[in-house]
Amino acid sequence: MVVLLKTLQVILALSILIVIHEFGHFLFAKLFHIKVEKFFLFFDMGGVKLFSTRRGWFARLFPSAKDWETEYGIGWMPLGGYCKICGMIDESMDIEAMKKEPQPWEFRTKPAWQRLLVMVGGVLFNFIFAILAYIGIMDIWGTSYIGNEGNQIYVNELAEDLGFRNGDMILSMDDYIPDNFGMLQADLARRNVRKVTVLRDGDTLDIYMDHSRIGEILNSPGMFSLAIPFVVESVMETSLNKDSGIMGGDRIIAIDSISTTFVQDSREYLNEVAGDTVQASILRGADTLSLAMLVDSTGMLGISMRIPGTKSKEYSFIEAVPAGLKLTASTIGGYLQDLRLVATPKTEAYKSVGSFIAIGQVFPSAWDWFRFTNILALLSIMLGVMNLLPIPGLDGGHIVFTLFEMVTGKKPGDRFLEIAQVIGMFLLLLLMVLAFGNDISRLLR
Repeated sequence: MVVLLKTLQVILALSILIVIHEFGHFLFAKLFHIKVEKFFLFFDMGGVKLFSTRRGWFARLFPSAKDWETEYGIGWMPLGGYCKICGMIDESMDIEAMKKEPQPWEFRTKPAWQRLLVMVGGVLFNFIFAILAYIGIMDIWGTSYIGNEGNQIYVNELAEDLGFRNGDMILSMDDYIPDNFGMLQADLARRNVRKVTVLRDGDTLDIYMDHSRIGEILNSPGMFSLAIPFVVESVMETSLNKDSGIMGGDRIIAIDSISTTFVQDSREYLNEVAGDTVQASILRGADTLSLAMLVDSTGMLGISMRIPGTKSKEYSFIEAVPAGLKLTASTIGGYLQDLRLVATPKTEAYKSVGSFIAIGQVFPSAWDWFRFTNILALLSIMLGVMNLLPIPGLDGGHIVFTLFEMVTGKKPGDRFLEIAQVIGMFLLLLLMVLAFGNDISRLLR
């Protein structure tokens, strides 16, 4: 059921973003009186269509749809979508149409500035959608995140090997003072950090980063978890320990002989004694108590812990507008930094590139409008930025050729554009193979 829900969320999200992107091209094409032959969600390879306005039940209900200038439909291959603009060399590779005499309603006969806007339209609409989504998020839910100031880290093996220790407080990364705890690992990779200053046992010390290990940082999730002090917030009503005598504000300093400075210190041992009774040492004010506590079959005590340092802010609609714009700009900047790392082979960041499988793992296992909208905005930015890459076959390739024409006054020949399109599609195929290969490798591990 979880896999089905995640799959449906991926399909819905990609469908929304593809339609938005292609509608950007469509709108500008129509604005400049360029004929659009097809507008399709997903690809109709081999002419196989799940839906078309020119055939099937829709055509029977609306016979006039057969005479529409544009055929709207849904293909069977969910790897994208397309807007087939007359007189343009695109993924359809309709070479025969390009051999005919140019017509005034075709893309190739329009001024360069109009063709540029048609090509930019998809990316522009992706960014506009992201801005509107983030404004809506700020207005409805506001922001909430765990602040970095005063919080301690709990490290995995890689972080420990790099010199970090459980309980460290990260004060700065070079001259940058991080604010969002959840972004510490991303900041470490994106900012090419040389020195991390931490507070450890009351002393300040510097940890110098080995840049040859940036690939490990990018491919090792959970380097820095929030070190949660074992301080009780409340006891659940369904807990086996609701009558054990434990109270909110109590600090569990040990379970049996295991010292528990942080909640994470107890997890391995509690899993080992699942279903048994343990003796917990409790610090309550100045007193130390010993309480017998039950561990359920999942290795849990049934108590809620205090999560430190959460920052929240609510926005009015007027305040949400600049906040949404700022978040969009920072997200675009962060993704550009990620692409820079991917394009640098020595970082091995290319191993983090993922396909639909990786995207599916990001979505929650239960429907959550807040998380869905957040992911949708992020994917819209990723789609927009990726399409700006100067690769033939992507919008960025067409944009570069058009800008070259506007600057030099020389228009690339149709044969050149055809070859470039084939090369671009081959490069995109290699990227897709890399993404699926990475996903399969991660699943096997």
